[in-house]
Amino acid sequence: MLWPALRVLSRGELTSDQLRRLLDMLQLDDAPRVEGPGAAKSIAHRTFADTTGTRLVLDLARTGESGWVLALFFDGEPPSTDTVENHRRLLRDIVERLGLTLIDIAPAATADEVHVPPQEPVGAVESSIGYAWDLPYTDLDQLWMHVGLRRNTPRVVKVVKLREVMGSRIWSVAPPALQRQAESFLQDT
Repeated sequence: MLWPALRVLSRGELTSDQLRRLLDMLQLDDAPRVEGPGAAKSIAHRTFADTTGTRLVLDLARTGESGWVLALFFDGEPPSTDTVENHRRLLRDIVERLGLTLIDIAPAATADEVHVPPQEPVGAVESSIGYAWDLPYTDLDQLWMHVGLRRNTPRVVKVVKLREVMGSRIWSVAPPALQRQAESFLQDT
């Protein structure tokens, strides 16, 4: 079974020449991946092994008309941190060279790798239904998992995600202890 080790989501138009260049740069076979999550959207992939013999799959998939997903999958033991970081640098460089817009990288290592959806415009019509904090989280350490982060996620990434949560309307009814923890976390930044 394939598991994702790294996923880079980007957006932009690619000409057929640019797409061919992308496949060549990553040495991808012009055939879709047929196993693992998201295989239905795959358009090209390459299977190889890292220095420990772990089976890895580098994949290119499409999302919509101008969305691109570059992903590194593994089978068995997760790849080393060095392997993931080398691929992070490689894939970020390719996205930049092809003029694509970086949307999100998971797991994120820096603040610019976190996708923050646009906030609702000021003055938007409010719902007549009130908000309720129905999450069991009353502690900041518990909230990280809910927003897709691990405890060892870099602090700069946590700051971006926390500000996103705090900017949502539901935050106004979050438990006061959680709000104080969040404010304290941001003040230490």
